[in-house]
Formats: sequence, C-alpha cells, structure tokens
Amino acid sequence: MKLSVFKHIIQLVITFLVINIGTSSCSSQTRNNQNSNPAQLIIIGGGASGVSAGVHSARLGIKTIIIEETDWLGGMLTSAGVSAIDGNHNLPSGFWGEFRDSLIQHYGSEDALNTGWVSKVLFEPSVGNRIFKNIAYKEKNLKMYLESSLKGIVREQDKWEITVNTPEGEMKFYPQIVIDGTELGDIAKLTGVKYDIGMESRYETGEDIAPEKANNIIQDLTYVATLKDYGKDVTIAKPEGYYANHFACACRNPLCVSPKEENRVWSAEEMINYGKLPNNKYMINWPIEGNDYYLNLIDKTPEERKEALKKAKNFTLQFIYFIQTELGMNTLSLADDEYPTKDNLPMIPYHRESRRIHGLTRFTLPHITEPYAQEEKLYRTAIAVGDYPVDHHHARYHDWEQLPNLYFYPIPSYGLPLGTLIPKDIKGLIVTEKSISVSNIVNGTTRLQPVVLQIGQVAGTLAALAINQNKEIEEISVRDVQQQLLAAGGYLLPYLDVEKAHPLFESLQRIGVTGILQGVGKNKGWANETWFRINDPLYYSELEGMKDIYPTITLSKNENALTIGDAMAIIKEIVKREKLEPKINIEEWAEVNFGNYDFDAFDMKRIIKRGEMALLLDKALDPFSTKEVDIHGNYMN
Repeated sequence: MKLSVFKHIIQLVITFLVINIGTSSCSSQTRNNQNSNPAQLIIIGGGASGVSAGVHSARLGIKTIIIEETDWLGGMLTSAGVSAIDGNHNLPSGFWGEFRDSLIQHYGSEDALNTGWVSKVLFEPSVGNRIFKNIAYKEKNLKMYLESSLKGIVREQDKWEITVNTPEGEMKFYPQIVIDGTELGDIAKLTGVKYDIGMESRYETGEDIAPEKANNIIQDLTYVATLKDYGKDVTIAKPEGYYANHFACACRNPLCVSPKEENRVWSAEEMINYGKLPNNKYMINWPIEGNDYYLNLIDKTPEERKEALKKAKNFTLQFIYFIQTELGMNTLSLADDEYPTKDNLPMIPYHRESRRIHGLTRFTLPHITEPYAQEEKLYRTAIAVGDYPVDHHHARYHDWEQLPNLYFYPIPSYGLPLGTLIPKDIKGLIVTEKSISVSNIVNGTTRLQPVVLQIGQVAGTLAALAINQNKEIEEISVRDVQQQLLAAGGYLLPYLDVEKAHPLFESLQRIGVTGILQGVGKNKGWANETWFRINDPLYYSELEGMKDIYPTITLSKNENALTIGDAMAIIKEIVKREKLEPKINIEEWAEVNFGNYDFDAFDMKRIIKRGEMALLLDKALDPFSTKEVDIHGNYMN
C-alpha cells in the first residue's frame, strides 16, 4: 500500500514537471515567434515612398512591415509640412492619384483643395496623415511599427536580420527584401551602397547646365511652418539672433532695397497666400529670401543632425517673427492643432536632396530632353512619370551666385526608369525617396511629391514580384513590373492625350514604351508636356522604331501617310517574316472594334491615325509582352 502511494506521488511529480517544463518551453517559443515576425518585406521609413510601397506590396499579398520613427505617415507631405503638391496635376498616376482622390473626398470637392497659388492641391498636414493611415490600416498584410527606430541591419546567407526598437520592445525580423524609405538614404549607407552627394561635373553626366567641376553642395532644406489665423495678436517672443534683413526682400516692403532676384519680388499678401491651406491655415515654405536654410546633414550622426536642426528651426521662427512684426500679420502664428510636437513645428525638416545611389542605371538630363537619341533607351523601362521643371533651391548657400541657375529649368515631362531604384552591388535592397540613381540636376524634378509617391508604389510592386517569383530583384522582368503598375492605374509615360480611364490608355502606354511610336515632349511655361498625338496621321518615317523589334521588316522610305490597308499589310508581313502567331484575326477585329475607340469608321483606304496604329499593334502583335527588354532598355533575344 505504501509502495503504491509512493508510486502515485512520483507520477504526480513527473506530470507536474512535464507540464511546467512544456509550458515554459511553449512560452519561450511564443516569445521567440513574436520576436521573429514572419515579415517578407521590411520598409524602413514611413514617408511618402514608404507608405506607398507598404500599401502596394501588401495588396499583392506580401507580409509587409513599415518601421517609422514618428507617429505619422507621409514624410515630406505630412511630417515635414509640405502640404502643397507640386506637379503631375494632369497625370494622377497610381498611388498619387489615389491620395488626391482621398483629399477631394475629405474636403468635398477638387475646388476645395485649390486654396493657394503655388499648387492646385493643398491640404492640412494632419489630414494627409489621417488619410495615409486610413489607407494603410485597411491592408491586412501590412503592419506598422510607429515611433520605432532601427538598431541594426545585417545580411547573411541571402537574408536580412533587422533589429528594431519599438514601443513593444526590441524586435528582430528576417525579411527577404528591405526597402530604404528614409529621408536621406540612411539604409543605403548602412548596407554599403555606393552613393554621391552634391553636384556632378558636366563632363561626367553630359549635362550642359551642370557645373564644370564637381562639388558637395546640396540644396537648401526648409523647416516648414504651418500658421493659423487666431483673429488676435499672437506675436511670438523675439527669437534668439533675430535679424530682419535676413528676410528683407522676401516680399515688397520698406526694408527691401536690393533683392537677390529682382523679377521675383511679390507683395506680402501674395507671399502669404502662396501656400494658403484650407481652414485659414498657411504653409510657410517660402523660397525667396524666406525660411530656406543651407545645412548639409546627410553624413552627420542622428545626434549631430538633431543639434544642427535647432538652427534651421530658429531661422523659421525668425521668419515668422518677421511676418508678424515687419509685415503686420500678427494674428498669424504656429497652428496648435496640426503637429503632436511641443513647439508646434513639424516633426522633420523638408529635405530636397539626399544621397543618390549608384544604381543599375543613372537617369540624367539628356534622358529627359532627348530620350530617343540616347544609347540607353531608358524610356522603355519607364515606371513613373513627372512633369515638374528642374527646380533647385540654393539661395541660402553663401556662394549661391557661383552655382548654375536652376530655377525652373524647362524640360519635357518624362518617364522615370526602373533601374534607378536598384543598387548596383547590394542584393535584396530597393532604394526610394530622393536617394534613387539620378543626377544632381535631375533630382530637381524627381524629388517632387507625386513622383516620390509613385517611386514607393514601384518599389512595393518590384519587391512583391521578386518575393512571389522567388527571384533576385534585378532578375524581375521589366515588363512584369510595368504591366502590374498599369493594372493599378499607374502611368509609364506622361501622355496627355488620354486619361487613365480611357479605353485606349493601356495600349498607348504599352506601345509607347516599345518605341515603335514615339511621343513628342515640349515645355509650355511652367507646364512640361508629352503628347502621343493619337489623332495625327501616321507616316512611314515614324515607324523607324519598329526595326528594333522586328529587324526583318522592310518599310517604305516614302514620306506618305499610311492607310489602314497599308498598316494591315505591314502587320501581316511582320507575322510572316517573324513567324508569329497574331493575337487576333486582323481584318475581322478591325471592322468591329475601331469604332469602339472614338475613331472614324473603318475604311481600308482611309489614312490611319497614330492612336489607331497603336491599338492595332497592341492587340494584333502585343510587342510589349512578347519582346522583353533589359534594365537598360535593350531588346533581349
């Protein structure tokens, strides 16, 4: 009996130990699982590119995490207070178009966004943040760690190990791909990517307006302010070091005697209404002897940056004091309902310039001004569009007069090439924001908000395709990326002929990036345009690009326009010589479908329009899908 009781006690002890050891082991395993999130993609930086990348990778089924140091999403559009959109008003490509539509829905109409004269789309930064969060939180595959910072990043055996300090404690992640969404390309530097800072020599980039010698001068940054009209005197305390003459010619006033730029002196009312926002608020991001500030933070430590930015903040406060006292606008002061900061200033400054990585391709001014004449046909790899002039801010640099005049340098609109996002020497990394592989000159247009939002969308799409196909980033088909972007409402080339809702839109985009039919770019005042010319007659001389894809074809050398019958004959010859299978029965399809695209009635003797030819090529031969290009725009066998 005693032996039986003893055995029973022993059994109870063993059971107790097994249960507790097992529970301890399970608890440990649970903690490890929580600390090793199964994210496939990590985006470091929740700015304009970061949030766009996260949303689009998540929509493509990728488990994605965004790491962001502030409590806001949107970066320069929100956390930096630059809530006036520059450019792409007629090119609502992809996520940029989605964000603009969300603003219209919030404020009630498109006219409600047209409150200032610098832009047709102005909004309160806090509203932009809420919209980005509303979009992001709807994505079940996207998780965000806000108020979190990177502690470490290493790559071993084709995997990243990311260590992050979060409000929940230190966490580790092991993603396949990392996207650098930081404002200054900090992840690129940490991972060993080669990069440039400052201006290249004109002899290096082939840009006539670049300086003769390279230098390390970057654009002025701005600590933007959002002011509110309080309806009473709210003059701030006089900032330390205040000197009114710093801002004397910010506008016409008694202090302005010798402006730096005589043709750019507006009235005080015009200056303040430049960035007028909804609800009686004002964005103070004034480039003309205003609160621009020369400060190169790029290679400084976080502590050095924080200390240096105190001077930029103080300079903005001085400008506010100037507005209140010298211009008599003392009812305007820092809005107390915009930013979650003690000083009511934005969380971060507006950086116009960053590191620029050495990518698989570098986008320079000749690629914009003469895209078809370059050895690299980068337009064939286009994945985002921009139409803003080259615009550099250098007036606060001490020797600004010695630098090239890059105020609104005219260019055509353009398509940004895919290779600019992919570093040359580092695997598993995509770089976004203003750190892509462009020249210093070109950064003056690619830095604008609509382009940077698109860059993020491209990065998220590229990462998703690489993960889903289990390939390296550089192995992904250019055409796969482009088709995915088209399906998501993105532009590849900036044609103004048809909007993205038009049934011809995708055909024009696809044929445009083959180079068979080439658009025409031009500058028109502040507007930079590119037109496909869909309703113009098509001439034989305009088909030279066809030989790059179908080298066996022989084309007439006359200068005549083609009839629909001529176009049909060319397509039939291509099918025969290249031994292709046409996608459609050409004659039957044409008679039925030409009329569905607002073209004239089908008639074999009628002169064919360029848009009709694009449609016919796209539907009959599909050169976009059947002729792959490499990252430099070369056709691959």
